[in-house]
Formats: sequence, structure tokens, C-alpha cells
Amino acid sequence: MHDFSYYIQLLLAGITVGSLYALIAIGYTMVYGILRLINFAHGDIFMAAGFFMIFISGTTSIYVSLPIVLILTVILGVTVERVAYRPLREAPRMSVMISAIGVSYLLQNFAIYYTGGLARPYPVIPFLIRDITIGNMTVKALTIITPVLTVILVVALVLLINRTKIGMAMRAVAKDQNTARLMGIKINNVISITFVIGSLLAAVGSILYFSNYEQVTPTAGAMPGLKAFVAAVFGGIGSIPGAVLGAYVIGIVETFIKANNDYAIFSNAFTFALLIIILVFRPHGLFGEKLAEKV
Repeated sequence: MHDFSYYIQLLLAGITVGSLYALIAIGYTMVYGILRLINFAHGDIFMAAGFFMIFISGTTSIYVSLPIVLILTVILGVTVERVAYRPLREAPRMSVMISAIGVSYLLQNFAIYYTGGLARPYPVIPFLIRDITIGNMTVKALTIITPVLTVILVVALVLLINRTKIGMAMRAVAKDQNTARLMGIKINNVISITFVIGSLLAAVGSILYFSNYEQVTPTAGAMPGLKAFVAAVFGGIGSIPGAVLGAYVIGIVETFIKANNDYAIFSNAFTFALLIIILVFRPHGLFGEKLAEKV
């Protein structure tokens, strides 16, 4: 029988994992909210940020590497939008979706080519892995920093969307692109900013995630990306608070399942079973808007 502190540690670990999924899920839900596009390459941008850190930290200090990784990840995300999505803006949705899947595999194959497909150790970031004692528990600073930083970033993002001029433009574009264009809003600029924000959050999530799991592989972004996508669908894709809630539900439940050796193998299955249940009983998610199809 485990003591109370054991379950508190599991809960903290689940909140940490959920926070990481939330940072990725926000990128999915923002892009979908504006473009009605599932950016399947988002998980691979997250993976690429991990390799950026590995290669850059080999030639400079960790503290110089951190901002460079954030900048490079943003550049990669914006480049993907301009090269793979913008030319297909007026194309059928299926064409854009196929392009997104193609970009995903392209990034994975580039990573395999440059790394030989082998796992690479993630550099140590001292302030994230040092131990912190809370009562009779000892946890990594990462366990405390991750949810706190996630909440700060989510609150800042919500304020940006609801209280600023660019946020108003993003909401207008999400509602009706044609009307927004007639009102003088520069659609391409708004979409680029959306990818900047999504990629930046993916880079932050990547730094925290790989500091926790300590190695990066070319396919390392696939499963976190899929789980973040499920989180976005669970909360209502297009809803930032919904995506965050979905991420925490998945992260906490997954952690408790993994803690039980008899059922640990089903931790991933739970995530996709949840996706099926949501799609069957509430296709637009907990907080998503039911969109009417135009005929």
C-alpha cells in the first residue's frame, strides 16, 4: 500500500506531462481555429526543436542555446506555413491535409538522414533538473516550473487574443476570412503570427519535455503530437482553454495508468479510446463550437 506522498508525486508528474501536452495542443487548436487545418507537422516541429538544442548546445553554452532554439523553431514553423500551406490556401481541405502529412514525413526523414535514426542524448539544463524538497518529497525543479510556466503562457496568450489589436484580428480571421479581408485585415500576417505563437510554444514544450525524457529520436514528436491533438479535440478544437483542460486530463490519467505495472501497456490506448468516445458522443468537444456546414 502506497502512502499519500506517492499519489501526490504521481499527480504532480501527471500535471507536468499534461502541461507539456497543453503547450503542443495550443498550436494545433490555434491553427485550426484560423485555417480550419490540422497541422500534422506540428509534432515534428516540436521534435526538430529538440535536435536544434542538441546540435547548438554542442558549440555554445546552454543559456545562449535556449533563445537560439526558440528563434530557429519559430523560423521553421513560419517557413512550413509559407512553403506548404500558403500556396494551397484556396485549394480543397484534403489537399492541405495531404501537404501537412507530407511535411511531417519530410521533417522526420531529414532528422533520420542527419542523425542516422539513432537516439541522441538531450543536453542537461541545470536549473530544470536540480532537486527541490517539498515536505518529505523530493522532485525535480522541472516538475514545478513546467505547470507554472504553462499557466503563465496560457494566461498571456488569452490576454493577447482578447485584449490586443492583433488578437482582435485573429478572432476576426477565425470567424470569417473574407469579411476580415474586406475590413483591411492582412490575412497572411495574422496567419504567420499564429504560426509564430504555435511554434514558440512547441519549442518551449520541447525544451521541457526532452529535459524530462533526456533523449531525442526522429520520431519523438509523433506520439506527443498525437496526444496533444487528442487533447485539442477533447476540449473542442479551436478552444484554447479546452485544449489545456484536455491535455491535463490525458496527462494525469496516463501517469496513473503507467504507475500500475499491470495496466501500463494500455496508457497510449486510453488516449485514443478517449478520442473515439469524444468523436462519437460530442464531435465538437467539450467547449468547441458546433459549426454549420454551408451548402
